[in-house]
Amino acid sequence: MADKDLRINEQIRVREVRLIDEKGEQRGIIPTLEAIKIAREAGLDLVEVAPQSIPPVCKLLNYGKYKFEQEKKVKDAKKHVKTTEIKEIRMQPKIAEHDLDFKAEHIRNFLVAGYKVKVTIRFRGRELAHTEIGQDILNKILAKLDGYYIVEKPPLMEGRFMSMVLQPKASIIKKQPVSEALAADTEAADTEVEDDDDDNDDEI
Repeated sequence: MADKDLRINEQIRVREVRLIDEKGEQRGIIPTLEAIKIAREAGLDLVEVAPQSIPPVCKLLNYGKYKFEQEKKVKDAKKHVKTTEIKEIRMQPKIAEHDLDFKAEHIRNFLVAGYKVKVTIRFRGRELAHTEIGQDILNKILAKLDGYYIVEKPPLMEGRFMSMVLQPKASIIKKQPVSEALAADTEAADTEVEDDDDDNDDEI
């Protein structure tokens, strides 16, 4: 039961409950008021742990301590849940070959560092009539990264953007973060597309 669903002491409105004491022993079905009295005398709380039962099952607990332990379990569980950050590399359909190599190297480094990478191509104006160029560029990227990736999301058009998501193969991941220099370079690379003036979208 979630803590928010647990009723304790006078919040328990039924006439009688099935009581389990602090040692985990069954005390049978007794009036709720008597169960609350037993809890008070023991310096504990009467906590409804199975409200769906007939009658509900209640247990003698130190509710404050119980709640603290439950919250600690949740925090400990979150510590063991690994979240994978996604890095994004952006480019244009008219990217030069040496720039493509540069982008591919950044993607490779991110994959080796354990990041997922979203590779995005932004089309402007009449470039949208030639989305096959974007597909060719993404295929070139994949060829340059052979052996480093698993395609999590294949190339897909979303508005002006064609993108795919790559995740690293477990065998190539190294246990160190990407260098600050790499991160800074990639941030600049990610934003270079945005430097173009959108007012010229109809021009190639």
